[in-house]
Amino acid sequence: FDDGPDQLTTSWVLDLLKKENIKATFFCVGKNMTKYPDIFQSILDDGHAIGNHTYAHEKGIRTSIDSYLQALNKTDEIHHSSLFRPPYGRINLKQVKKIKALGKKIIMWTWLSYDYDHSVPVDKILEEAKKIKAGDILVLHDNVKVEERIKVLLPQIISIVKEKGLQFAQFKDQ
Repeated sequence: FDDGPDQLTTSWVLDLLKKENIKATFFCVGKNMTKYPDIFQSILDDGHAIGNHTYAHEKGIRTSIDSYLQALNKTDEIHHSSLFRPPYGRINLKQVKKIKALGKKIIMWTWLSYDYDHSVPVDKILEEAKKIKAGDILVLHDNVKVEERIKVLLPQIISIVKEKGLQFAQFKDQ
């Protein structure tokens, strides 16, 4: 899950994950971790992994290397993680080298839900979810943009994955 924690969406996601006995990785925005410390603590208390998603959802290709690294470090001061996902999935090669030099493991994805894109119909997303296979890295979001759609999508995506006999796993922060 990217972009949280969010006051409404993250709590709902956590409740569903607990009910389904699923552990996930939450790539958190530092500013949101500070804004919603209780919800962030709930993610930790429930045993989910945390990844760094910059401080204010900085876009790598539009941010200087120094500013980008400052955003990572500021988020690490709130909660250190060796896991990192660049917002929008966009960073340049120089940033990649610097981020790896910090000991970060950059986690991208193989299946993007498009839950945030209201021009993509829910039924299209669910049709694409039927193509999920073993080893895929799924990206969903826990932010205000997806608040209503995630409540429809996530239970059905979980069902699709489980019907295939696949299991969910989280990344390990080392």
